[in-house]
Amino acid sequence: MIRVIQHNCARSYEWTIAALVTGVERRGDIVSLHEPPRERGGIGISHSAYEIRKRKRGWTAIRRDSGLVVDERTDLSTGANEDAIATDVRRRGERIKRIVNVYNQKNTHSGERPARKFNWQRVIRQGSTVFAGDFKAHSIRWDPWCQVERDAVFWEDVIDENGLEIGNDGEVTHH
Repeated sequence: MIRVIQHNCARSYEWTIAALVTGVERRGDIVSLHEPPRERGGIGISHSAYEIRKRKRGWTAIRRDSGLVVDERTDLSTGANEDAIATDVRRRGERIKRIVNVYNQKNTHSGERPARKFNWQRVIRQGSTVFAGDFKAHSIRWDPWCQVERDAVFWEDVIDENGLEIGNDGEVTHH
């Protein structure tokens, strides 16, 4: 089993470090971070337990001692490089799992959502894809406490068209 932890850091240095520490404490193999802080004065964030693959609005941190063989699939992220990271991971003797770290924020200038530019049928590996992200979408399908559904149709279609299962545990998905 591969443990994935996801957290929106709201551009906070402290929350980003807290998410990585939580990953260590809970033995998270991968920590999917959204809205990480911007580097200031050349000072960035690192953590001795994780190798961090950074994009503008999403980072994927792979635990160094996880035993995972990692292949970042930049060939799958054309047009959405700042908003999604597809990474194939596996342990010796196990099938490849694709972890897709998605940040689905609307571009303030164009109004489009770059993460939607992915060719999702190509990205999804049947039976072995995990989405972790900040989808900026609200639906009772993944959040039973959702009061108002918003921007969910695209992701519901991706789920339905590709036979995906929602793995949430019934907890509130946003605060």
